[in-house]
Amino acid sequence: MDINPRNWKWARKSHFLLILSLFLLQNHLQVFVILVEANSSVHVVYLGQKKYEDPATTKRSHHEMLSNLLGSKEAAKSSILYSYRHGFSGFAARLTESQAEAIADFPGVVQVIPNRIHKLHTTRSWDFIGINRHSSKNLLTKSNMGKGIIIGVIDSGVWPESESFNDKGMAPIPSRWKGICQQGQLFNSTNCNKKLIGARWFIKGLRDKLKMPINESDMEYLSPRDAGGHGTHTASTAAGYYVNKANYGGLATGLARGGAPLAHLAIYKACWQIGFGGCTDADVLKAIDKAIHDGVDILSLSLGDGIPLYSYVDHRDSVAIGSFHAVIKGITVVCSAGNDGPISQTIANTAPWVITIAATTIDRAFLTTITLGNNHTLWGQSMYTGKHNHGFTGLTYSERIAVDPNDDSAKDCQPGSLNATMAAGKIVLCFSQSPQPAIASASDSVLEAGGVGIIFAQLHDDGIQSCDLIPCIKVDYEVGTQILSYIRKARSPTAKLSFPRTVIGKWSSPRVASFSSRGPSSMSPAVLKPDIAAPGVDILAAVPPSYGSGFALKSGTSMACPHVSGIVALIKSAHPNWSPAAIRSALVTTASQVGTDGSGIAQDDPNHKAADPFDVGGGNVNPNKAVDPGLIYNISIGDYVEFLCSMGYSSASITTLTKTTIDCTKKGHFGPNLNLPSITIPNLQKTLTVTRTVTNVGPVTSAYKVVVQAPHGITMTVTPQTLSFNVTTQILSFKVTFFSTSKLNGDYKFGSLTWKDGKHRVRIPIAVRAINFESFADL
Repeated sequence: MDINPRNWKWARKSHFLLILSLFLLQNHLQVFVILVEANSSVHVVYLGQKKYEDPATTKRSHHEMLSNLLGSKEAAKSSILYSYRHGFSGFAARLTESQAEAIADFPGVVQVIPNRIHKLHTTRSWDFIGINRHSSKNLLTKSNMGKGIIIGVIDSGVWPESESFNDKGMAPIPSRWKGICQQGQLFNSTNCNKKLIGARWFIKGLRDKLKMPINESDMEYLSPRDAGGHGTHTASTAAGYYVNKANYGGLATGLARGGAPLAHLAIYKACWQIGFGGCTDADVLKAIDKAIHDGVDILSLSLGDGIPLYSYVDHRDSVAIGSFHAVIKGITVVCSAGNDGPISQTIANTAPWVITIAATTIDRAFLTTITLGNNHTLWGQSMYTGKHNHGFTGLTYSERIAVDPNDDSAKDCQPGSLNATMAAGKIVLCFSQSPQPAIASASDSVLEAGGVGIIFAQLHDDGIQSCDLIPCIKVDYEVGTQILSYIRKARSPTAKLSFPRTVIGKWSSPRVASFSSRGPSSMSPAVLKPDIAAPGVDILAAVPPSYGSGFALKSGTSMACPHVSGIVALIKSAHPNWSPAAIRSALVTTASQVGTDGSGIAQDDPNHKAADPFDVGGGNVNPNKAVDPGLIYNISIGDYVEFLCSMGYSSASITTLTKTTIDCTKKGHFGPNLNLPSITIPNLQKTLTVTRTVTNVGPVTSAYKVVVQAPHGITMTVTPQTLSFNVTTQILSFKVTFFSTSKLNGDYKFGSLTWKDGKHRVRIPIAVRAINFESFADL
């Protein structure tokens, strides 16, 4: 033992330096790890079709690949969020940009994409489209109300206590069901029943995107429970059970139900209202993967991308890629079209294997009378259900009571723009200055300034926003201008506002909702989108009790989508062996193009322009005819593969997607011949021949004759002009030749092709744009 003090001091010093070095090294490593984590983000590593049938083996292969990239199993386990191993193969993991680039070169990796956010896009609507439970001849009865069908809803969760989800009269849970009732904040297994048979939640993708801890809060529930109401509303619209005397503050009172009241519901919460909210790719893909595993028959997704759209094969469109694998399994996928209308080329969810839904109005309004001091009566709409003085009250125009007369913000009653002394006790008239009116915000401004009511003049659009604290009435600019003229002439202008009342059947409907996104598709113009339209304006359906009555009126293509999901459940119940393409064909070819007044469907704007296929696809959904379409345009998975080849995607990418060896060099001209129940030709140069094939699902022996409505300036020839079916011939093809003599480049022109047998009317929409490249020669 060395007892030399000098050596002992040196040893202590060396030991101290060693500890200090280790501390600094550890601190450096912690800082390094923090920096790596800060520079990493979730990426979806997509591997295409499953290599192994056993999900556990697939998951092990994902961990092994990630371990090879990151250097250890521990690092891989820390990095991975989700393993997609049921409907397809892939995983979501936290990776730096360099790691993402490196793993993209691994064998079997189709694509590596960053995790992005998607937007979340009744008592009267079902009767309006012809499904009345008291009739013995409609689809609701013929399909036994969707009994035994499972609808998966990927949305913001569910409020399980709603009466819409009671399981009275429901059949037992199908034996094929493999799902669970996942527990979480204020949600456990007892919240599921024979109606609500499963619920899951997915938040890892959003948690990484926010880069902050997510704790339980009043704003959201870390469970399948729905805080915002969007998911509850869509689920109950698709398959809610009967609820008597449902209403929103006394408005729209009646029997609420979903499209398929006896269908089962499976909820997949992948959309949140935390932070900037929305639904991330990683979470949506995991929800689709689990839904495929659980055994759903239909997937309903009221969400999607905005512009620009992404390629179907580079997989930045998680809805497109996830739904492709669902359709392979025979699951029908129904999606909303988006709410960016009425501008063209704004349509979302454009993949040809999904059914994309536009929104239309129904024949119901919530009328409110405005009686001016000169006894002149005008009409507006309102959802205000509170209490207010029924007598005449002072009326003023917002610019007259502006805090700053030189500031235009008072015109539409922006926050802080109104003089409180001059606004106190008055009804205030405001004029919207924006294409997207904000009546709720304006009413808050009027209330803050002491006003007791608001009349809001705006561009004609659809849907009504609710104002809870003071009466707020929406009028168009014409009515607003009449009120302003009265204010300017009267010495002491006054007005009396009535309570709103529900009025049905007094307006021509349906009309295309102004917010509904329009085609053509910017990604694949030869695929007509939307496919079809359905009610999506002021739809009454279930919401959490924070809304008051447990029901609310909402508008959007998000509301139109579950209408069709419910109808698909009815068709699937009546025809269990029909493919997703066959169901889509039945919906499109039997859709209505006529409103309640006998004229064509119009757009809901001041000009009431006639709707075209880029607004409504085949038309407004007609469920009772869809169950017996006569002929269907079927599409196989191989057809979709050939379509992808025709779009220029590589053979290698498509081979990995489908787990089938593909040679795209032999399939370059398939695009226009994808057997859709529509024909769209974006660039017709002189002449083009298109082929379609129909399958007879009506009487075995039947003959159909063609009726053609050619687009303006286009000649159409159909061969043959008669299709005859018998015991041995149930599938026949026909050719359509388009010829243009136009010397000018024009916009799309529209027409239709209809097969008739005396009972059935099998109509497909047609859109053609003639392009004369010779006209550019002299430029």
